[in-house]
Amino acid sequence: MTTAEQTQAEPEKPTSESTANEAPSVQCARDLLAFLTERAPTLSSLLILTHDFPDPDALATAFALQHLLQQGFGVESKIAYGGVIGRVENRAMVTALKIPARRFKRTDLRPGRPVALVDTQPAFQNNAFPRNRRATIVIDQHASDKPVSADLAIVDTGCGATCVIVAQALRLKNIEIPTRVATALAYGILSDTLDLYRATRSDVVQTYLSVLHHSDMKVLARIQNPDRSKSFFVTLGRCIREAMVFRHLVVAHLGNIANPDLVSQMAEFLLTYDKIKWSVCTGRYKGRLHVSLRTTVQETNAGEILRDVFDSRKDAGGHKAIAGGSFIVGLNVPEEVWKEREETLHTRLKQRLRISKRTAVRKPFQR
Repeated sequence: MTTAEQTQAEPEKPTSESTANEAPSVQCARDLLAFLTERAPTLSSLLILTHDFPDPDALATAFALQHLLQQGFGVESKIAYGGVIGRVENRAMVTALKIPARRFKRTDLRPGRPVALVDTQPAFQNNAFPRNRRATIVIDQHASDKPVSADLAIVDTGCGATCVIVAQALRLKNIEIPTRVATALAYGILSDTLDLYRATRSDVVQTYLSVLHHSDMKVLARIQNPDRSKSFFVTLGRCIREAMVFRHLVVAHLGNIANPDLVSQMAEFLLTYDKIKWSVCTGRYKGRLHVSLRTTVQETNAGEILRDVFDSRKDAGGHKAIAGGSFIVGLNVPEEVWKEREETLHTRLKQRLRISKRTAVRKPFQR
């Protein structure tokens, strides 16, 4: 097993000097190509599995990996995801770019079928992959407390977006990137780096610029600015109305939501409020409380902070400025149970961020 934060096997034989000077994402791409070169004959009918409720980065990574497998190695694959594609931008992305992703079925994991996990890992609680099974390939950007159970594990925690790794592999392999794949990669990078604001390495920006050259800018604009449903504006109104501020932390409990993606969307929206450094939103969906945490604080690990306030650390994760997770509250439980769990969560978060219990709560958007 290889860990892609270090240089391992290489599909080509670059000089030691060129390897030493390569960006981490390029080294990761070489690891991926070396593995595919060796193992391609055994990867027939590969299943590419994203995390549940996939975001643009997961979808772009899966789409680009499918293209790499087919064009570079003659390997057929299928893309599957758990949950739903809820956020309107994500649905627009799948529709406009004709990404062949479909809902996961248990029969997808037939014995012996090779599986690639993208933007997630076997030990994480946000995917449908069995905990007692070993993955064939893992490509991810998230740190984990546990070793990655996979034949090939590529984890680059500084790449900004997981799809950067596969984009680099396509470039190294000299595979033409079609407009639809390039547009997906561009949007995947933009969405996970907050329009490159969170991109801390030059190779991330350079990868974005290289795929942007092949992208359809009109389609990209339509994906970023889709028509929105009534439920979105209802949730947005509730978010603004219920938002509570404790010093530099803003909290909003959204109640019942149409899809879990709304939670992260509202957390990102509230983070733009003046003088706010942390935002957290929760939403109730099918018996689970979904939580998203966002921050503007540099050199922090939002994923670690969110894990600290959850009862079970394995139910949350993230990296740098972005974190999320969910836990079971139960179907048909009383309202007071939901409210108690929501209040416990934001109280623990206040303690973790060292916000005094005496700090007064403000509801700045209510008159």
